[in-house]
Amino acid sequence: MKFLFDHAFLYLKGDSNLNLKEDAEPIDLRSDTVTLPTEEMLEAIRNAKLGDDVYKEDPTVNQLEEMAAKKMGKEAAMLVPSGTMANLVSVTANTKRGDSAILEADSHIYWYEVGGISAIAGVLPIPVKGKMGVMNPADIEAAIRPASLHFAGTTLICIENTHNRAGGTIVTPSQIEAISKVAKEYGLRLYMDGARIFNAAVALKVDVREFTRHVDNLMFCLSKGLSCPIGSIVVGSEEFIERARKVRKILGGGMRQAGIIAAPGIIALEKMIDRLEEDHINARLLAEGLVKIEGLSVDLRTVQTNMVMCDVDELGVSADIFVERLRARGVLVNSISKTRVRFVTHRGIEREDIERALRIIEEVAREIKAENKR
Repeated sequence: MKFLFDHAFLYLKGDSNLNLKEDAEPIDLRSDTVTLPTEEMLEAIRNAKLGDDVYKEDPTVNQLEEMAAKKMGKEAAMLVPSGTMANLVSVTANTKRGDSAILEADSHIYWYEVGGISAIAGVLPIPVKGKMGVMNPADIEAAIRPASLHFAGTTLICIENTHNRAGGTIVTPSQIEAISKVAKEYGLRLYMDGARIFNAAVALKVDVREFTRHVDNLMFCLSKGLSCPIGSIVVGSEEFIERARKVRKILGGGMRQAGIIAAPGIIALEKMIDRLEEDHINARLLAEGLVKIEGLSVDLRTVQTNMVMCDVDELGVSADIFVERLRARGVLVNSISKTRVRFVTHRGIEREDIERALRIIEEVAREIKAENKR
């Protein structure tokens, strides 16, 4: 309904480019953050046993944190409101002000989190360009700043799994292990922004602990492919989580009856992980359809989970214009650069939606091509 309202508003303003049918349902491929909770999750919220989580007295939060720690093979876990807070809390708890942290140059922490690790944690980011989101251990080693009067000494390495801007690509367990060897050699901590780590585990058909055993601590999101309305989890040693809990409090993230957030998270960990494979299948279907459309290109090597990055440069229009043309026809996507558009599959998107989206995308691409020839 919001989509239709937005476009009714644009129509009243005089936007003549809209071409919506009254009964058209938008196909929302902007992000897996748009997922809605299941009926079972909503019922769990209503019936959740509650307490004050700042006092560690919310039984539902405690249950979720215990489940998360066990599933990740770590000692303890902590619920936070968002993935951005999870990353900021974790970087802060892993470092001290004036340290530096190595991270991939296109990582979410570096691009999309408002510079929080510098502005709040006081940490200098050292970006290292990776290949499809994966940093080379030799490049990491070369970027390490030694303890010196002149340098912000490096104390932390951050990896992202799956890697957003690279297209939902996976940092494999063996790649993580290679990076962890560098971290151990230099006495650095290794942290994983595992917002979509379950997508990686499902795609490779391995236990998620194959990824987590090589990192000191990590976070993962409940509010993306797992369909929860809110929440992320920070996981690590008991000592680390105690530090992280204090940082969360400083940031205003201490919550009271947070069981209403935790209740759907429990269902997510119990029932929503295996179904991620459906999203991966739909992403592959979408990618293979896009490469057949003249003017569009997709590097199929990067289509490993539930994201598809599509380059529209050959169409002769910017990604933003392409996004607006699709939006007017009921397909919602995001641009991530001047020429690239991101599609994300998730629960609520079915095969039929992908097929309809491809028909619309092909029509829009054909129209743009024809306009450019005039």
